[in-house]
Order: sequence, then C-alpha cells, then structure tokens
Amino acid sequence: MPDLRDHTTLRLGGPAARWVRAATEAELVDAVRAADERSEPLLVLGGGSNLVVSDAGFPGTVVEVATRGISADVDDSGDPSCSGATVTVAAGESWDDLVAHAVERGWGGIEALSGIPGSVGATPIQNVGAYGQEVADTIARVRVWDRVLGGVRSFAASECAFGYRTSRFKADPGRHVVLDVTFQLGQASLAAPVHYAELARVLGVEVGQRAPLGDVRAAVLGLRARKGMVLDGGDHDTWSAGSFFTNPFLTPEQAAALPSDAPRWEQPDGTVKSSAAWLIERSGFTKGHTSPVAGERVGLSTKHTLALTNRGGATTEELLTLAREVRDGVRERFGVTLVNEPVTVGCSL
Repeated sequence: MPDLRDHTTLRLGGPAARWVRAATEAELVDAVRAADERSEPLLVLGGGSNLVVSDAGFPGTVVEVATRGISADVDDSGDPSCSGATVTVAAGESWDDLVAHAVERGWGGIEALSGIPGSVGATPIQNVGAYGQEVADTIARVRVWDRVLGGVRSFAASECAFGYRTSRFKADPGRHVVLDVTFQLGQASLAAPVHYAELARVLGVEVGQRAPLGDVRAAVLGLRARKGMVLDGGDHDTWSAGSFFTNPFLTPEQAAALPSDAPRWEQPDGTVKSSAAWLIERSGFTKGHTSPVAGERVGLSTKHTLALTNRGGATTEELLTLAREVRDGVRERFGVTLVNEPVTVGCSL
C-alpha cells in the first residue's frame, strides 16, 4: 500500500491498510459506501495539504479523490448587476488550477487565493482564505455525499455555517464527502477591492482600490513564494501544511492583557482577533527555529514562523513535538492557547 507521506505536502505519514483511487463521482461514492458497510475507518484524501498523519499510517481505507471537471454557465451580457459565471467544479480538481482558469477567463472573486495547495473539495471544509478573501465569499453551493443519511445533499452557502477557517463540514468531521462545489464569480477585468494592506502595497494601490485580476494573482504568488507557501520540491520550507496555527480570537480581557503593540482586530461578536505569528515570534520562536527535543529534522520555516516544516527525513512525532513546544511556549508567555489548523489523523497535539 502507498505511504501517506507520498501524498501529503508535509511528506509525513505511514501506510494505509487499503487504498482506492476514485476518478469518477460514482467511484467515490461507491468506495465510501463500501468502507462504511464494512465499518472500516475512512480517510478521504484530496491534495494532502492540510493533513498531519501519524507515523503508523491509517488502519482503514484511504479514498483518493481524483475526480475532474469544470463546467460554467457564463452571463456576459455586460449588465453589472447579473454578469458573471456560475462555475461547478469537481472535488478532485486542483484549487490553484481553478484559480488560474478563472483569472484567464476574467472571472473574479478568488484571485487572492492563488497558490494555495490542495483540492477544490477541501476548500469549503476549512473555508480557505488568504489576503482578504475567503472561499465563502464566492461559494453558491456545496454538493456532498452524506454518510449518515446515505445520499447526496446540496447545501446553499447560507447553510454551510462558514466562519473563520471553519464550516458545518468541519464541525461535523467525516460526515460529508464533498462531491463538487459551485462558485458564483464576477465577470470583470479588475479584481475585487483589495482589503489586505500587504497586498495593496505590492500592487501599488490603496486599500479598497482594485487592480487587474492577473496582477493580483501574480502579486499573491510572489508574496506566498517569499514566505515558502508555494509548493517547491527543492525547498524544505514548503514541506509544510501551510499555517500550522490559526489566529486566535480572544476575549476583550485576554486582548487587554497582551503587550500594547500586539495586533488586535475587534470582531462584530465582541471578540478580538490577534496574530498567531506575532505571538509565536514574541515567545522566542524565530524563523528557522529548531528544538533540541524535537530534533534537527523539523523546524519553523526560515521564511515564515507560522509554518512547521519537514527539513528532510522527519517523523510525524518529531513535528508534533515541535508543535507542542511552540503551543506551550505561547501559552506560558501570553496565556493564549493556539489551535492547530491542519487535521490530525491517528495523532494529536
């Protein structure tokens, strides 16, 4: 059986007991149904970009989602109130290939999400976001196989309970297998208003202004590459699961207890969002940090403190040891417990 390390961006994880590659929706549903009928553990695998799999591997069926297909209903009437594209994409399609496809055709709304690894089917689960955009901004519908009810269901965006890096699918893990996602994208040569200050600076525009779709994609790819967030087999900084910890949402009291220069963004619900990267760095974990306990084969990215990386030949347990050191160090220094963003399989912090 294949090792999961060959199918995850961290390049970690042991073998699976059973492996099925599903190239069609029917094969995907049949493989999931068969595993459930056997009461066998099931792991549905997309691009492997958000997984931390144990060294022991997975004692059940891994279903590799390899479905393909992009269909679009385009209204190019020129009426700004309705022109755009309704695009339905199979779960197994590459996310960044979809973004490139959209930009080439002048479909706006996901250009700032360029360079994010993984599959389309994984994006609504995490409500993937970056540089001021989230997939929730453009998702119209998510179509799934419901393992509990044993049938296909469709959820409108309003039913998906999207939040910061979460959704109803993440809140009820394992129940829903995404079959396809439908996006509502605008028809325009200019991107959505740029709300992320770092991206605006690179583009040479003010926050809230717009720039050509292709320029936004190129700028985002450049920013991500400089942070080691664009996959490159020769660069160990990209042997990661992206940002390992999510930005914390704090009570006003917790936020007030942070140093005066700590980032704070007040939220509509009364919480205060802060920066996980800032907290990590101020707790003494700098770029390239390695741990005597975890060993030299894992470390923080030399480009971005939010990424925990496999420096070559690492084990999952070494990576988790480093993650615990960072999490516990931030908690001891600031009283804030960081939460991991990647999904752990057969292991935990």
